[in-house]
Amino acid sequence: MLKLKNKKMQKGVSSTKGSLFIVSAPSGAGKTTLCKELCKSMPRLKHSVSYTTRLRRKGERDKVHYYFVSRAEFRKMIEKGEFAEWAVVYGNFYGTSIRNIEELKCRGYDIILDIDIHGAMQMKQKYKEAVYVFILPPSIKVLQKRLRDRMSDSDDTIKERLAEARDEMRNYRNYDFVIVNDDIKSALLELESIVRASRARTEKIDQILIGKLLK
Repeated sequence: MLKLKNKKMQKGVSSTKGSLFIVSAPSGAGKTTLCKELCKSMPRLKHSVSYTTRLRRKGERDKVHYYFVSRAEFRKMIEKGEFAEWAVVYGNFYGTSIRNIEELKCRGYDIILDIDIHGAMQMKQKYKEAVYVFILPPSIKVLQKRLRDRMSDSDDTIKERLAEARDEMRNYRNYDFVIVNDDIKSALLELESIVRASRARTEKIDQILIGKLLK
């Protein structure tokens, strides 16, 4: 685990470290939309921005949607041990920066990551205390429609993603919570409830606040 070495990185360190929320789902189930919408409405919650080697889609911005890097740069980061998890998905590399996570946690922010099941299982080895959430589509038919509505993938790619989705959904038991994203508003409320409940855990209560109350 990387350490925060200099004063600049230590600036704004909180007395209570933030939590990690790991969200996985088949492609098209809505995990990224849910995570981003929740970050808009909940204070102290940050959406982790992953590194990727895939090409930008229309409307995507570097360092906002992803850190877009070359394969050579990504491989150098792997060699240096800079990723908490990384995986190859549909021929492209994706990874989560350890440094980015630790900086935000030390500043008291909760972090929500939307990553595939392979990345989530890597995270479980390093962050057992994290909260793991799996998003399911209401049906394969609905999932197929959502993938087609993107208008960014070929028919062959959509078939590949649907086959992969069936395999991924069999892993739901490896997660703490499961949300069926039939209605975006309802699914968002369920995800918000999970984050709020986690923040109320005994170990997350600010010890400085408790000390003041007991004086």
